[in-house]
Amino acid sequence: MKGTATAFLVGILVLGAQLSSASENGDSREKMFCSSAAVYRVFQDDEFHFQLLRQLSVTSYGGADINECLITASRIDPGDFESWYLEWFAAAESVHQIADESLEKGHNVSARDAYQRASGYYRAAEFFLHGNPVDPRILQTWGKSRECFRKAIDLVPHPVEMVEIPYENTTLPGYFLKPDPSDQPRKTLILQTGFDGTAEELYFSQGTAAVERGYNCLIFEGPGQGGVLREQGLHFRPDWENVVTPVVDYVLTRNETDPGGIALMGISMGGYMAPRAAAYEHRIAACVANGGVYELNYTRDFSPEEMYALINYPDEFDAGTREAMKNDTSLRWSIEHGMYSFGVDTPHEFLIKSQEYNLKDCVQQISCPVLVVDSEDDWMMPGRAMQLYDALESPKEYMLFTIEEGAGEHCQMGARRLSNQRIFDWLDETLEGCQKGS
Repeated sequence: MKGTATAFLVGILVLGAQLSSASENGDSREKMFCSSAAVYRVFQDDEFHFQLLRQLSVTSYGGADINECLITASRIDPGDFESWYLEWFAAAESVHQIADESLEKGHNVSARDAYQRASGYYRAAEFFLHGNPVDPRILQTWGKSRECFRKAIDLVPHPVEMVEIPYENTTLPGYFLKPDPSDQPRKTLILQTGFDGTAEELYFSQGTAAVERGYNCLIFEGPGQGGVLREQGLHFRPDWENVVTPVVDYVLTRNETDPGGIALMGISMGGYMAPRAAAYEHRIAACVANGGVYELNYTRDFSPEEMYALINYPDEFDAGTREAMKNDTSLRWSIEHGMYSFGVDTPHEFLIKSQEYNLKDCVQQISCPVLVVDSEDDWMMPGRAMQLYDALESPKEYMLFTIEEGAGEHCQMGARRLSNQRIFDWLDETLEGCQKGS
Protein backbone atom coordinates (compact mmCIF):
# COMPACT_ATOMS: atom_id res chain seq x y z
CA MET A 1 0.00 0.00 0.00
CA LYS A 2 2.79 2.38 0.89
CA GLY A 3 4.61 1.61 -2.36
CA THR A 4 1.47 2.25 -4.40
CA ALA A 5 0.86 5.56 -2.69
CA THR A 6 4.47 6.58 -3.25
CA ALA A 7 4.26 5.66 -6.93
CA PHE A 8 1.09 7.69 -7.31
CA LEU A 9 2.67 10.67 -5.56
CA VAL A 10 5.76 10.46 -7.73
CA GLY A 11 3.59 10.33 -10.85
CA ILE A 12 1.86 13.52 -9.82
CA LEU A 13 5.23 15.14 -9.10
CA VAL A 14 6.58 14.17 -12.50
CA LEU A 15 3.58 15.66 -14.25
CA GLY A 16 3.94 18.79 -12.17
CA ALA A 17 7.58 19.09 -13.14
CA GLN A 18 6.75 18.72 -16.83
CA LEU A 19 4.10 21.40 -16.67
CA SER A 20 6.14 23.83 -14.61
CA SER A 21 9.16 23.47 -16.89
CA ALA A 22 6.97 24.27 -19.89
CA SER A 23 5.18 27.24 -18.39
CA GLU A 24 6.74 30.04 -16.39
CA ASN A 25 5.18 31.52 -13.29
CA GLY A 26 2.97 28.52 -12.65
CA ASP A 27 0.74 28.91 -15.74
CA SER A 28 -1.55 25.97 -16.44
CA ARG A 29 -1.20 23.68 -19.45
CA GLU A 30 -4.39 25.16 -20.90
CA LYS A 31 -2.97 28.66 -20.65
CA MET A 32 0.35 27.47 -21.99
CA PHE A 33 -1.26 26.63 -25.33
CA CYS A 34 -3.75 29.47 -25.51
CA SER A 35 -1.29 31.47 -27.65
CA SER A 36 -1.81 29.02 -30.51
CA ALA A 37 -5.55 28.57 -29.94
CA ALA A 38 -6.32 30.86 -32.88
CA VAL A 39 -4.36 28.57 -35.19
CA TYR A 40 -6.37 25.78 -36.79
CA ARG A 41 -5.51 22.47 -35.18
CA VAL A 42 -6.26 19.05 -36.60
CA PHE A 43 -5.24 17.56 -33.24
CA GLN A 44 -6.07 18.92 -29.82
CA ASP A 45 -3.36 16.56 -28.57
CA ASP A 46 -0.36 18.88 -28.25
CA GLU A 47 2.34 16.42 -29.31
CA PHE A 48 0.41 15.23 -32.35
CA HIS A 49 -0.32 18.86 -33.30
CA PHE A 50 3.36 19.72 -33.14
CA GLN A 51 4.51 16.66 -35.10
CA LEU A 52 1.97 17.35 -37.84
CA LEU A 53 3.15 20.96 -37.99
CA ARG A 54 6.70 19.64 -38.22
CA GLN A 55 5.89 17.59 -41.31
CA LEU A 56 3.95 20.45 -42.88
CA SER A 57 6.95 22.73 -42.28
CA VAL A 58 9.04 21.17 -45.04
CA THR A 59 6.36 21.68 -47.69
CA SER A 60 8.03 24.82 -49.06
CA TYR A 61 11.25 22.87 -49.67
CA GLY A 62 9.57 19.87 -51.30
CA GLY A 63 9.44 17.53 -48.31
CA ALA A 64 5.64 17.29 -48.05
CA ASP A 65 2.38 18.30 -49.69
CA ILE A 66 -0.18 20.08 -47.55
CA ASN A 67 -3.33 18.12 -48.22
CA GLU A 68 -1.54 14.77 -48.25
CA CYS A 69 -0.56 15.58 -44.68
CA LEU A 70 -3.97 16.88 -43.63
CA ILE A 71 -5.87 13.94 -45.12
CA THR A 72 -3.47 11.53 -43.43
CA ALA A 73 -3.85 13.34 -40.11
CA SER A 74 -7.64 13.25 -40.35
CA ARG A 75 -7.52 9.45 -40.26
CA ILE A 76 -5.40 9.26 -37.09
CA ASP A 77 -6.89 8.63 -33.66
CA PRO A 78 -5.54 11.44 -31.43
CA GLY A 79 -2.91 10.27 -28.97
CA ASP A 80 -2.78 6.76 -30.47
CA PHE A 81 0.81 5.94 -31.46
CA GLU A 82 -0.19 2.85 -33.45
CA SER A 83 -2.79 4.77 -35.44
CA TRP A 84 -0.18 7.45 -36.18
CA TYR A 85 2.21 4.81 -37.51
CA LEU A 86 -0.36 3.00 -39.65
CA GLU A 87 -1.74 6.09 -41.37
CA TRP A 88 1.60 7.76 -42.08
CA PHE A 89 3.04 4.46 -43.28
CA ALA A 90 0.09 3.99 -45.64
CA ALA A 91 0.55 7.51 -46.99
CA ALA A 92 4.27 6.92 -47.48
CA GLU A 93 3.70 3.62 -49.29
CA SER A 94 1.22 5.27 -51.65
CA VAL A 95 3.54 8.15 -52.54
CA HIS A 96 6.51 5.76 -52.77
CA GLN A 97 4.60 3.80 -55.42
CA ILE A 98 3.96 7.01 -57.37
CA ALA A 99 7.69 7.74 -57.26
CA ASP A 100 8.68 4.30 -58.52
CA GLU A 101 6.15 4.43 -61.36
CA SER A 102 7.23 7.94 -62.37
CA LEU A 103 10.88 6.93 -62.42
CA GLU A 104 10.16 3.84 -64.50
CA LYS A 105 8.39 6.02 -67.09
CA GLY A 106 11.24 8.54 -67.19
CA HIS A 107 9.38 11.33 -65.38
CA ASN A 108 12.37 12.27 -63.26
CA VAL A 109 11.02 15.49 -61.74
CA SER A 110 7.81 13.77 -60.69
CA ALA A 111 9.80 10.87 -59.28
CA ARG A 112 12.08 13.21 -57.34
CA ASP A 113 9.15 15.10 -55.84
CA ALA A 114 7.38 11.91 -54.78
CA TYR A 115 10.50 10.27 -53.33
CA GLN A 116 11.12 13.39 -51.25
CA ARG A 117 7.59 13.37 -49.84
CA ALA A 118 7.61 9.62 -49.22
CA SER A 119 10.87 9.99 -47.29
CA GLY A 120 9.25 12.49 -44.96
CA TYR A 121 6.10 10.44 -44.44
CA TYR A 122 8.11 7.33 -43.56
CA ARG A 123 10.07 9.45 -41.06
CA ALA A 124 6.83 10.63 -39.51
CA ALA A 125 5.45 7.07 -39.37
CA GLU A 126 8.47 5.78 -37.44
CA PHE A 127 8.50 8.64 -34.95
CA PHE A 128 6.44 7.18 -32.07
CA LEU A 129 7.67 3.56 -32.26
CA HIS A 130 10.55 3.80 -29.79
CA GLY A 131 8.70 2.54 -26.73
CA ASN A 132 9.77 -0.91 -27.93
CA PRO A 133 13.37 -0.49 -29.15
CA VAL A 134 13.39 -3.96 -30.74
CA ASP A 135 10.27 -3.33 -32.83
CA PRO A 136 11.40 -4.40 -36.33
CA ARG A 137 9.30 -1.62 -37.85
CA ILE A 138 11.78 0.97 -36.53
CA LEU A 139 14.61 -0.14 -38.79
CA GLN A 140 12.27 -1.07 -41.64
CA THR A 141 10.39 2.24 -41.73
CA TRP A 142 13.40 4.46 -41.09
CA GLY A 143 15.25 2.49 -43.78
CA LYS A 144 12.49 3.21 -46.30
CA SER A 145 12.73 6.91 -45.44
CA ARG A 146 16.44 6.90 -46.17
CA GLU A 147 16.03 4.77 -49.29
CA CYS A 148 13.51 7.19 -50.80
CA PHE A 149 15.67 10.17 -49.94
CA ARG A 150 18.72 8.64 -51.57
CA LYS A 151 16.75 7.95 -54.73
CA ALA A 152 15.58 11.57 -54.72
CA ILE A 153 19.05 13.11 -54.43
CA ASP A 154 20.10 11.47 -57.68
CA LEU A 155 17.44 13.64 -59.33
CA VAL A 156 17.95 17.05 -57.66
CA PRO A 157 19.55 19.96 -59.61
CA HIS A 158 22.53 20.43 -57.28
CA PRO A 159 25.19 17.87 -56.28
CA VAL A 160 24.44 15.80 -53.17
CA GLU A 161 27.08 13.24 -52.19
CA MET A 162 26.63 10.49 -49.61
CA VAL A 163 29.69 10.49 -47.33
CA GLU A 164 31.12 8.42 -44.48
CA ILE A 165 33.06 10.45 -41.91
CA PRO A 166 35.81 8.65 -39.95
CA TYR A 167 34.87 8.58 -36.26
CA GLU A 168 36.68 6.57 -33.60
CA ASN A 169 36.52 2.94 -34.77
CA THR A 170 33.60 3.47 -37.16
CA THR A 171 32.11 6.16 -39.42
CA LEU A 172 29.30 8.70 -39.26
CA PRO A 173 26.89 9.01 -42.21
CA GLY A 174 26.29 12.30 -43.92
CA TYR A 175 25.49 14.21 -47.08
CA PHE A 176 27.71 16.84 -48.70
CA LEU A 177 25.69 19.40 -50.67
CA LYS A 178 27.15 21.89 -53.16
CA PRO A 179 25.61 24.71 -55.21
CA ASP A 180 27.29 23.41 -58.38
CA PRO A 181 29.71 20.66 -59.47
CA SER A 182 32.85 22.81 -59.22
CA ASP A 183 35.49 22.46 -56.51
CA GLN A 184 35.53 26.19 -55.83
CA PRO A 185 36.25 26.85 -52.13
CA ARG A 186 33.14 28.18 -50.41
CA LYS A 187 31.66 28.88 -47.04
CA THR A 188 30.67 25.52 -45.60
CA LEU A 189 27.89 24.91 -43.11
CA ILE A 190 28.09 21.85 -40.88
CA LEU A 191 24.50 21.02 -39.99
CA GLN A 192 23.34 18.66 -37.25
CA THR A 193 20.01 17.65 -35.83
CA GLY A 194 19.12 17.11 -32.17
CA PHE A 195 17.12 14.77 -29.93
CA ASP A 196 15.01 13.03 -32.57
CA GLY A 197 15.66 14.28 -36.11
CA THR A 198 17.40 12.71 -39.09
CA ALA A 199 19.90 13.96 -41.65
CA GLU A 200 17.32 13.49 -44.38
CA GLU A 201 14.86 15.78 -42.60
CA LEU A 202 17.54 18.48 -42.28
CA TYR A 203 18.01 18.53 -46.05
CA PHE A 204 14.52 20.02 -46.34
CA SER A 205 14.47 22.20 -43.23
CA GLN A 206 17.87 23.94 -43.56
CA GLY A 207 20.15 22.14 -46.05
CA THR A 208 18.46 23.28 -49.24
CA ALA A 209 18.29 26.83 -47.86
CA ALA A 210 22.07 26.79 -47.40
CA VAL A 211 22.73 25.64 -50.97
CA GLU A 212 20.34 28.28 -52.35
CA ARG A 213 22.55 30.89 -50.70
CA GLY A 214 25.80 29.57 -52.14
CA TYR A 215 27.00 27.49 -49.19
CA ASN A 216 28.37 24.01 -49.20
CA CYS A 217 26.51 22.06 -46.53
CA LEU A 218 27.62 18.93 -44.71
CA ILE A 219 24.69 17.29 -42.94
CA PHE A 220 25.77 14.56 -40.53
CA GLU A 221 24.36 12.28 -37.86
CA GLY A 222 26.16 11.52 -34.62
CA PRO A 223 25.63 9.08 -31.75
CA GLY A 224 22.00 8.95 -30.64
CA GLN A 225 20.74 10.15 -34.01
CA GLY A 226 19.33 8.67 -37.20
CA GLY A 227 21.23 5.71 -38.57
CA VAL A 228 24.01 5.96 -35.99
CA LEU A 229 21.43 5.04 -33.36
CA ARG A 230 19.27 2.66 -35.36
CA GLU A 231 21.91 0.75 -37.34
CA GLN A 232 25.11 1.23 -35.34
CA GLY A 233 23.60 1.21 -31.86
CA LEU A 234 25.54 4.28 -30.65
CA HIS A 235 23.82 6.49 -28.08
CA PHE A 236 24.09 10.15 -27.17
CA ARG A 237 27.21 11.41 -25.43
CA PRO A 238 27.56 14.76 -23.61
CA ASP A 239 31.12 15.52 -24.83
CA TRP A 240 29.92 16.42 -28.31
CA GLU A 241 33.21 18.10 -29.19
CA ASN A 242 34.58 14.60 -29.69
CA VAL A 243 31.93 14.07 -32.35
CA VAL A 244 32.31 17.39 -34.18
CA THR A 245 36.12 17.54 -34.34
CA PRO A 246 36.32 14.51 -36.67
CA VAL A 247 33.59 16.13 -38.78
CA VAL A 248 35.63 19.35 -39.09
CA ASP A 249 38.69 17.24 -39.91
CA TYR A 250 36.72 15.63 -42.73
CA VAL A 251 35.38 18.93 -44.09
CA LEU A 252 38.92 20.27 -44.30
CA THR A 253 40.00 17.37 -46.50
CA ARG A 254 37.68 18.65 -49.23
CA ASN A 255 38.89 21.15 -51.81
CA GLU A 256 35.47 22.82 -51.82
CA THR A 257 35.86 24.01 -48.23
CA ASP A 258 37.11 27.49 -47.40
CA PRO A 259 38.98 26.83 -44.12
CA GLY A 260 38.14 30.30 -42.83
CA GLY A 261 34.42 30.01 -43.51
CA ILE A 262 33.25 26.97 -41.56
CA ALA A 263 30.00 27.43 -39.62
CA LEU A 264 28.23 24.99 -37.30
CA MET A 265 24.46 24.92 -36.81
CA GLY A 266 22.60 22.74 -34.31
CA ILE A 267 18.83 22.27 -34.25
CA SER A 268 16.76 21.63 -31.10
CA MET A 269 18.99 19.58 -28.74
CA GLY A 270 21.63 20.45 -31.33
CA GLY A 271 21.40 23.90 -29.72
CA TYR A 272 23.38 22.34 -26.87
CA MET A 273 25.66 20.24 -29.07
CA ALA A 274 26.82 23.02 -31.39
CA PRO A 275 28.02 25.46 -28.69
CA ARG A 276 29.50 22.55 -26.73
CA ALA A 277 31.59 21.66 -29.78
CA ALA A 278 32.49 25.30 -30.44
CA ALA A 279 33.95 25.57 -26.94
CA TYR A 280 36.69 23.13 -27.93
CA GLU A 281 36.79 23.26 -31.74
CA HIS A 282 38.19 26.67 -32.69
CA ARG A 283 38.27 26.08 -36.44
CA ILE A 284 34.57 26.95 -36.38
CA ALA A 285 34.12 30.56 -37.52
CA ALA A 286 30.47 30.94 -36.46
CA CYS A 287 27.94 28.94 -34.47
CA VAL A 288 24.13 28.87 -34.60
CA ALA A 289 22.16 27.33 -31.72
CA ASN A 290 18.48 26.95 -32.69
CA GLY A 291 17.12 26.89 -30.04
CA GLY A 292 19.90 27.64 -27.66
CA VAL A 293 20.43 25.22 -24.77
CA TYR A 294 22.75 25.95 -21.85
CA GLU A 295 21.82 22.76 -20.03
CA LEU A 296 19.64 19.92 -21.25
CA ASN A 297 18.97 18.62 -17.71
CA TYR A 298 15.33 17.57 -17.71
CA THR A 299 15.31 17.67 -13.91
CA ARG A 300 16.30 21.32 -13.62
CA ASP A 301 12.79 22.40 -12.60
CA PHE A 302 12.23 19.54 -10.16
CA SER A 303 11.48 20.51 -6.59
CA PRO A 304 13.67 19.18 -3.75
CA GLU A 305 10.97 16.60 -3.02
CA GLU A 306 10.96 15.40 -6.62
CA MET A 307 14.74 15.14 -6.71
CA TYR A 308 14.64 13.19 -3.45
CA ALA A 309 12.18 10.73 -4.97
CA LEU A 310 14.27 10.43 -8.14
CA ILE A 311 17.45 9.60 -6.23
CA ASN A 312 16.15 7.64 -3.27
CA TYR A 313 13.08 5.86 -4.65
CA PRO A 314 13.97 5.09 -8.29
CA ASP A 315 11.61 2.12 -8.60
CA GLU A 316 8.66 4.07 -7.25
CA PHE A 317 9.66 7.06 -9.35
CA ASP A 318 9.70 4.92 -12.49
CA ALA A 319 6.33 3.37 -11.66
CA GLY A 320 4.81 6.78 -11.09
CA THR A 321 6.34 8.15 -14.26
CA ARG A 322 5.00 5.28 -16.36
CA GLU A 323 1.55 5.81 -14.86
CA ALA A 324 1.70 9.51 -15.74
CA MET A 325 2.85 8.66 -19.27
CA LYS A 326 -0.48 6.94 -19.94
CA ASN A 327 -2.27 10.29 -19.80
CA ASP A 328 0.30 12.58 -21.43
CA THR A 329 1.41 11.94 -25.01
CA SER A 330 4.34 14.35 -24.86
CA LEU A 331 5.62 12.89 -21.60
CA ARG A 332 5.27 9.35 -22.90
CA TRP A 333 7.11 10.06 -26.13
CA SER A 334 9.87 12.10 -24.45
CA ILE A 335 10.62 9.38 -21.91
CA GLU A 336 10.39 6.51 -24.39
CA HIS A 337 12.60 8.17 -26.98
CA GLY A 338 14.95 9.42 -24.27
CA MET A 339 15.54 5.91 -22.94
CA TYR A 340 16.01 4.63 -26.51
CA SER A 341 18.47 7.30 -27.63
CA PHE A 342 20.40 7.56 -24.35
CA GLY A 343 20.74 3.78 -24.08
CA VAL A 344 19.03 3.24 -20.73
CA ASP A 345 16.15 1.08 -19.53
CA THR A 346 14.29 3.26 -17.04
CA PRO A 347 12.92 6.81 -16.82
CA HIS A 348 15.05 7.72 -13.81
CA GLU A 349 18.24 6.66 -15.60
CA PHE A 350 17.36 8.87 -18.57
CA LEU A 351 16.61 11.88 -16.38
CA ILE A 352 19.81 11.48 -14.38
CA LYS A 353 21.88 11.10 -17.56
CA SER A 354 20.39 14.30 -18.96
CA GLN A 355 22.09 16.20 -16.12
CA GLU A 356 25.48 15.54 -17.76
CA TYR A 357 24.56 17.70 -20.76
CA ASN A 358 25.54 21.24 -19.81
CA LEU A 359 27.98 24.01 -20.71
CA LYS A 360 28.82 25.14 -17.18
CA ASP A 361 32.52 24.35 -17.34
CA CYS A 362 33.20 25.28 -20.96
CA VAL A 363 30.92 28.07 -22.18
CA GLN A 364 33.61 30.66 -21.48
CA GLN A 365 35.93 28.86 -23.92
CA ILE A 366 33.72 29.70 -26.90
CA SER A 367 35.43 32.40 -28.95
CA CYS A 368 33.53 32.49 -32.26
CA PRO A 369 30.37 34.55 -32.82
CA VAL A 370 27.26 32.70 -31.65
CA LEU A 371 23.67 33.22 -32.73
CA VAL A 372 21.28 32.09 -29.99
CA VAL A 373 17.84 31.48 -31.47
CA ASP A 374 14.70 31.40 -29.34
CA SER A 375 10.97 30.99 -29.99
CA GLU A 376 8.36 32.81 -27.94
CA ASP A 377 6.11 29.77 -27.48
CA ASP A 378 8.86 27.14 -27.10
CA TRP A 379 7.16 24.93 -24.53
CA MET A 380 9.75 22.17 -24.95
CA MET A 381 12.79 24.05 -23.66
CA PRO A 382 11.56 27.33 -22.17
CA GLY A 383 14.17 29.71 -20.82
CA ARG A 384 17.18 27.70 -21.97
CA ALA A 385 18.12 29.98 -24.87
CA MET A 386 18.36 33.13 -22.77
CA GLN A 387 20.32 31.17 -20.17
CA LEU A 388 22.88 30.33 -22.88
CA TYR A 389 22.96 33.88 -24.21
CA ASP A 390 23.59 35.33 -20.76
CA ALA A 391 26.45 32.89 -20.13
CA LEU A 392 28.31 33.53 -23.39
CA GLU A 393 31.40 35.74 -23.32
CA SER A 394 32.10 35.61 -27.07
CA PRO A 395 30.47 37.89 -29.68
CA LYS A 396 26.80 36.96 -29.56
CA GLU A 397 23.33 37.80 -30.78
CA TYR A 398 19.92 36.80 -29.44
CA MET A 399 17.24 36.25 -32.08
CA LEU A 400 13.64 35.82 -30.90
CA PHE A 401 10.88 34.54 -33.17
CA THR A 402 7.38 35.50 -32.10
CA ILE A 403 3.88 34.08 -32.05
CA GLU A 404 2.60 37.14 -33.92
CA GLU A 405 4.79 36.42 -36.95
CA GLY A 406 3.80 32.74 -36.95
CA ALA A 407 7.21 31.52 -35.83
CA GLY A 408 6.77 31.12 -32.08
CA GLU A 409 6.87 27.30 -31.98
CA HIS A 410 9.93 25.25 -30.97
CA CYS A 411 12.60 25.73 -33.68
CA GLN A 412 10.12 27.95 -35.58
CA MET A 413 8.16 24.93 -36.71
CA GLY A 414 5.69 25.98 -39.38
CA ALA A 415 7.73 29.04 -40.42
CA ARG A 416 10.70 27.53 -42.23
CA ARG A 417 11.19 30.25 -44.85
CA LEU A 418 11.06 33.09 -42.33
CA SER A 419 13.37 31.25 -39.95
CA ASN A 420 15.93 30.52 -42.64
CA GLN A 421 15.79 34.08 -43.96
CA ARG A 422 16.74 35.65 -40.66
CA ILE A 423 19.23 33.00 -39.54
CA PHE A 424 21.08 32.79 -42.86
CA ASP A 425 21.14 36.58 -43.19
CA TRP A 426 22.98 36.67 -39.86
CA LEU A 427 25.31 33.91 -41.00
CA ASP A 428 26.03 35.67 -44.32
CA GLU A 429 26.95 38.89 -42.53
CA THR A 430 28.98 37.13 -39.84
CA LEU A 431 31.05 35.10 -42.28
CA GLU A 432 31.59 38.00 -44.67
CA GLY A 433 35.31 38.49 -45.19
CA CYS A 434 36.16 35.04 -43.79
CA GLN A 435 36.58 33.41 -47.21
CA LYS A 436 39.98 32.11 -48.17
CA GLY A 437 42.36 34.85 -49.27
CA SER A 438 40.29 37.74 -47.95
